[in-house]
Amino acid sequence: MITKIKGLLLSVGDDALTLAVEAYEYQIYIPDFARRQLQSKVGKEISLHTVHYLEGNPMQGKLTPRMIGFLNDAEREFFELFCSVDGVGVKKALRAMVRPVRDVATAIEEQDTKSLSGLPGIGPATAERIVAKLRRKVPKFALMASQGDPRVAEVELDVVGEGVAVLLSLGHSEKDARRLLDTALAKKKKYSDVESLLQAVYEQGRG
Repeated sequence: MITKIKGLLLSVGDDALTLAVEAYEYQIYIPDFARRQLQSKVGKEISLHTVHYLEGNPMQGKLTPRMIGFLNDAEREFFELFCSVDGVGVKKALRAMVRPVRDVATAIEEQDTKSLSGLPGIGPATAERIVAKLRRKVPKFALMASQGDPRVAEVELDVVGEGVAVLLSLGHSEKDARRLLDTALAKKKKYSDVESLLQAVYEQGRG
């Protein structure tokens, strides 16, 4: 099993990236919070900590291997914990990870089921199960800081994650929310709070 992979980042899509490793090209799924950090790395060498799973119906003999990538080992460890909750699983956990691990872990530690249920695919009942199972296991993740790699500032990552949650709560689809935020972030402006980011989002809509 591959637990870490290093290669040239060829492209970053909505939910997966393509990594060139010598003669091979790998499709690796990534959570949304990581996607934003990796978009500026296209054409550069990166390394990812990975997990594998099989997607499909074993009864029909249709199983496809998938690889999911994370920027560090702590993010991968948290993801595996998150997947272990009843009713979550790999696909739902991957979809839900629109906010940095530290934010999600803090919400679990503080039993903030309202914030958790606002994550894509996570309703109130699942949020309650997440808190019940993981509350005592996440304090170290709530204290996570940047690993020092040259990426978007932590405060901006928090703002972007919160912006995603707000747009979803306002009725935007996940794809539309990502598109709106990507356009605002492409202006290279730094947003210190979610209000300034959302203002930029809606100003571009009026433009």
